[in-house]
Amino acid sequence: MAKVILLNGSPRKNSNTLEVLNICKEEIKKNGVDAEIISLKGMNIQSCIACNSCVGTGNCVLKDGLDEIIEKIREADGFIPAAPVYFGTARGDIMSALQRIGKVSRGNDNFLDWMVGGPIVVARRGGHTLTLQEMSMFFPINNMIIVGSKYWNMVIAGAEGTATEDTEGIEVVKLFGENVAKIIKKLN
Repeated sequence: MAKVILLNGSPRKNSNTLEVLNICKEEIKKNGVDAEIISLKGMNIQSCIACNSCVGTGNCVLKDGLDEIIEKIREADGFIPAAPVYFGTARGDIMSALQRIGKVSRGNDNFLDWMVGGPIVVARRGGHTLTLQEMSMFFPINNMIIVGSKYWNMVIAGAEGTATEDTEGIEVVKLFGENVAKIIKKLN
């Protein structure tokens, strides 16, 4: 069965980002594709050091748990990273993860080629569009298919548990999840 990996970039236990990913996951599953959320919470993801040790081996030399996530992504048909916005841009750990995932793919079997997905961002007031643009850069450089919705994949939320109050943002994420599943099924 086709599968999508959703990567939660929030360090909080009951984060709005996780709440939004759960909604997206359910939409994907409703449309006949399996989905799994993996969290960076509690991990200390390091930045790529461009050592090229991953080239030909398929594994990153930095041992912080990202290789296990890479293996799950390698087997998937879709990939959706999501990040909270705290200071106007994506958290450093999720950007480090994306850069290393891309480096491992490009230096080996290009497992990201034709993978379907796109980023989701969650913020209280500002930084949505910059973060979405920053995270979106990951997709075309890795020969991936970015899926759209009826607006950008961003949700406005402040205190934990408030993400569903942004009904428009939630509807955008639901349609995005549905579209990811539909495109994966068409490609398969």
